[in-house]
Amino acid sequence: MAGAARAELDGVQSARESGLAACRRAVRAAGSSIRAIHRQDQESYQRLLGECERAIREAQSALAGHPMVAHAGFLHDAEKEYSEAVLTWSLVSGGPVPDHTELRVGLPAWLNGLAEAASELRRHLLDRLRSGETSAAENLLAVMEDVYEALVSVDYPDAVTGGLRRTADALRAVLERTRSDVTTTVMQLRLQAALEARSIVERAT
Repeated sequence: MAGAARAELDGVQSARESGLAACRRAVRAAGSSIRAIHRQDQESYQRLLGECERAIREAQSALAGHPMVAHAGFLHDAEKEYSEAVLTWSLVSGGPVPDHTELRVGLPAWLNGLAEAASELRRHLLDRLRSGETSAAENLLAVMEDVYEALVSVDYPDAVTGGLRRTADALRAVLERTRSDVTTTVMQLRLQAALEARSIVERAT
């Protein structure tokens, strides 16, 4: 009896080690792919995202028959990071936003990944502001606002959403700072334009 129990636990432990290693690779690749988005390096993004997805599928396969470790948290985290990488690109590019069934990840992981993807837009938005692309920055701000409004409407306990309320609260803080940055920059540009126009008029008279 004890031998059979040990054999079963050996299988669980082996699955855990394989799944955990694959999840770690997925998280690293997802983080690198998001950095590639901010560098506007689409080729690297696609390559790294492919690595991330392969690692996710490997982890899912390894843990499929072992729910006690599949729900330990590390697979959820890896799926969330993968979702964030895919959704960040979707939000930045204005392309279609795939749902959790298309990405083949858990719904809580997808929801939290969407919230973190919206937070990632801040960096991209600030880059646009620095290069004088205020319209693009304002469009990204509108996307962030739309995502936040959608997520706060998901009113379920954290046990169901994987802690979405906390992630949405973090997004709200990022959104408020970003809105302030955009407003300040736009007002400064308008003031600068008004002063330049006045200077032109004064020189002409």
